[in-house]
Amino acid sequence: MDIIDIIEKKKNGEELSKEEIKYFIDKYTNDEITDYQAAALIMAICIQGMTKEEILELTMCMVDSGEKIDFSDIEGKIIDKHSTGGVGDKVTLIAMPIVASLGIPVAKMSGRGLGITGGTIDKLESIPGYNVNIDVDTFKKNVKDIGISLIGQTDNLAPADKKIYALRDAIGCTNSLPLIASSVMSKKIAAGAEGIVLEVTYGSGSFMPNKTRAEEIARMMMMIGKMAKKEVKCVITNMNEPLGKCVGNSLEIIEVINALDGKIQADVYDVVFEVCTQIMIMSGKYSDEIKCRKAIKEKIKNGEAKKKFIELVRTQGGDVSYIENPDKFEKAPIIAPVVADKAGYVEKLNAGKVGKAGVKLGIGRMKKEDPIDHRVGIVFEKKVGDKVKKGDILCYVHGNNPEKTTECVQEIIAAYKMGSKRKEEKVVSKVI
Repeated sequence: MDIIDIIEKKKNGEELSKEEIKYFIDKYTNDEITDYQAAALIMAICIQGMTKEEILELTMCMVDSGEKIDFSDIEGKIIDKHSTGGVGDKVTLIAMPIVASLGIPVAKMSGRGLGITGGTIDKLESIPGYNVNIDVDTFKKNVKDIGISLIGQTDNLAPADKKIYALRDAIGCTNSLPLIASSVMSKKIAAGAEGIVLEVTYGSGSFMPNKTRAEEIARMMMMIGKMAKKEVKCVITNMNEPLGKCVGNSLEIIEVINALDGKIQADVYDVVFEVCTQIMIMSGKYSDEIKCRKAIKEKIKNGEAKKKFIELVRTQGGDVSYIENPDKFEKAPIIAPVVADKAGYVEKLNAGKVGKAGVKLGIGRMKKEDPIDHRVGIVFEKKVGDKVKKGDILCYVHGNNPEKTTECVQEIIAAYKMGSKRKEEKVVSKVI
């Protein structure tokens, strides 16, 4: 068997055998296949697609490429949560402390930014001292001791996926449904969760262009979950405009803190409440959606959700003074307003254009080895449905370089479309 033959076969649209998929995963994990050869195969998969059987085999080979975590010694049903990605999506960082404050254990491994979509791990690392790289034993101990731990993917958990994930970002293969489904589910299965709630996004700020494609990948991941004997629910969400007020790592952490203080943006609120509700019902502790929502509101109102977030940060080495006083976060050296040149209602705020502008600004990565600047980002004052007067500030761009900031301002202006009538889009479209 030879990697060149496997690349040729998939390039020609043929179905790979179980043995060929296993050969690729084993050899690439052990550095016996080069990045450029792996990139060629990934590109062929992205163009030609995969059958159901290929997707299942790829997922399980990635699961088997490393260790699997066993949470059987922890009381309570472990429910994992994952998002397929979006611009300004900080749902995990709000929802999981709420869930943990309700006595449902949270053991979550998250990823870094991929393409235009932000990464939970990048956001957590904007909190000085927060350690996303703790070992599995410490990860499990934290879940047992305080009921929550949020970390990056360990080197030994689905290592094949970790390598492929980084490579996909660098070669423009982030939107392949088979690769997204196998990546998400291999991590979730290896991480030991009994149930999985997936936030599946669609629209200009997502890898899925429309609701139909989002439902397609949702059912693909549910199929994988069924095979692995995992309960899976999918919350389909609209990512045609950025989620919430802020896009950018430390800026989104500040928005998370405000949300846990009860000052939560309406669109973020809708997604957080739906995700939390599905996790609570899946845990077996709740069966009524109305009771779920009442309990969520109570944990925000009484401050217990924020206390749990502070406990998480402290336990993983983060400086909690930044959570208690968000003004401590370092500000970007340039803060430039984006001004409306005409009146009307915001009809569209293209999340894809915002995401691309943000990557250039330094929020995300153009190449897998690129550093990011936690300070930079965009803070929106006007979003879809808002009334705008000429001269109003649409948003502020937080930049670190005059030229990049000016370029970002121009791209954000292009992302806005004004209309004469008020228009709104529902954020949570469907739960399957």
